[in-house]
Amino acid sequence: MLAMSTVLILQHNARCGPGRLGATLRDHGFRLDVRRLDLPVDRGGRPVPPDLDNVHAVLSLGGPQNVGESHPWLEPEMTLLAEATGRGLPVVGVCLGHQILAAALGGEVGPMDTPEAGFHPVELTFDGRNDTLLSGVAWKSSQFESHGHEVTKLPDGAALLASSPACKVQAFRVGHRAYGFQYHLECDREMAESYPSGDAGVWERAGVSADQFRAQLDDHYEMFARLADRVCVNLATFAFTHDHLTAV
Repeated sequence: MLAMSTVLILQHNARCGPGRLGATLRDHGFRLDVRRLDLPVDRGGRPVPPDLDNVHAVLSLGGPQNVGESHPWLEPEMTLLAEATGRGLPVVGVCLGHQILAAALGGEVGPMDTPEAGFHPVELTFDGRNDTLLSGVAWKSSQFESHGHEVTKLPDGAALLASSPACKVQAFRVGHRAYGFQYHLECDREMAESYPSGDAGVWERAGVSADQFRAQLDDHYEMFARLADRVCVNLATFAFTHDHLTAV
């Protein structure tokens, strides 16, 4: 019998769960250790672990918070992500997690003039078109966004994988197993539908109404979901490989 590999999932609010990526990892035999960092312990929260013992990979999710704000879990999370990356563990950041990962590795994050909300055109760079985890993904596609901050400077040595007209750093890679995605590849339709009300300030500043977003969902969700599922399977297969399984 083999012990299951544990993926540590750092979740920053109720809405931004692991979604389709979590389901894919479970389907591929991973155990998920989901920690709500934004909640106190007496309400079900769990802190950033003090070390990476028995952690196979780390997934940092989205949230309404921003890098540079005062949150008790932010510095410990940045330290953990930097350590995990340095050890060569699989590390994936999504939206806020993408920004935290970039900052933890020496990059910079700042506010956008106009947020991205709803579906936006994203194009793979040369490095993105040749990256294993993005194989099978269209070079140009509409991706689901909800953010008012962005990575303004990549960490040293990072490869830029995808960009949009409004946000240069839509995806990046550091080394072979650390990835950041600004867009919400983890979202299923129900999750996506919760964003206009949950991130109301971002969506108002972006000028996207609920009716406009419903029309976008009808136009783009099917292809978005197909490509997102492909990336999730690629992550589970090529980045989160069970290379540390032990017999028990």
